Amino acid sequence: MAETGEGTSYDIDVNVPSVARMYDYALGGKDNYAVDRQAFDQIETTAPSTRPLALNNRRFLGRAVRILAEDYGVRQFIDHGSGLPTQDNVHQIAQRADPSAGVVYIDNDPIVLAHGRALLEENDRTAVIQADLRDTDAIFASEEVTRLIDLSEPVAALFVSVLHCIPDADDPAGLVARVAERLPSGSFLVVNQLVSEDAGLRQEMTDFMLTSTQGNWGRVRQEHEVRRFFDGFEILDPGLVEISTWRPDTDLGPKQQTDEWIEFGGVARVP
Repeated sequence: MAETGEGTSYDIDVNVPSVARMYDYALGGKDNYAVDRQAFDQIETTAPSTRPLALNNRRFLGRAVRILAEDYGVRQFIDHGSGLPTQDNVHQIAQRADPSAGVVYIDNDPIVLAHGRALLEENDRTAVIQADLRDTDAIFASEEVTRLIDLSEPVAALFVSVLHCIPDADDPAGLVARVAERLPSGSFLVVNQLVSEDAGLRQEMTDFMLTSTQGNWGRVRQEHEVRRFFDGFEILDPGLVEISTWRPDTDLGPKQQTDEWIEFGGVARVP
């Protein structure tokens, strides 16, 4: 099966785990295959905190979008590496604050595009682009971004739990900077990724994901490396943190019983 969007075609290979589908499985979704479940289960044997970590990541995304929409008046969102739709997606949260809010999702998984078509049918203020999130020029030149995103008004660019999929050779910090350069002053960046201060675990998980996904992976990094993604930007309170502690609504969320790795990041304003 092949789907095409923005001139890019990808096959669905049910024999190779997909990061988007593994994340869907972690969240309790049904849009995944046995190979995705097996890969995620193997990760949990090494890092048993991974499922609550994924749930906390999704909650962080929701809080960041809601706070940016309600408290900062943001009405435009570009979600890089959006993954499969689940409950309370970015457009649903943003459009509760303002039904006219525009949201563009970007992912290279053809299953994401297929689900995106359903979103397009129900909501003309939402679009999905099947593209490589590193191709900033093509994304910003796309019909969907041109239609939904007004670059004279603030935009929130989301890189939520995706930059660990970008290898160092492709310069994830440079990617964030390139996107920020296209945004007007007063826009926002939401950025986090998997980090660990355990060198052995970083290497083991990076090697496992590189092998499992046949190279569709970058690297588990350290906190100081993620801080570089925010160079030159105004970091909002409470700073760069383990994301379950970023402006939590409640202390009743999923708890990581262990911290072999965490999702680390925050929200910043573009000057």
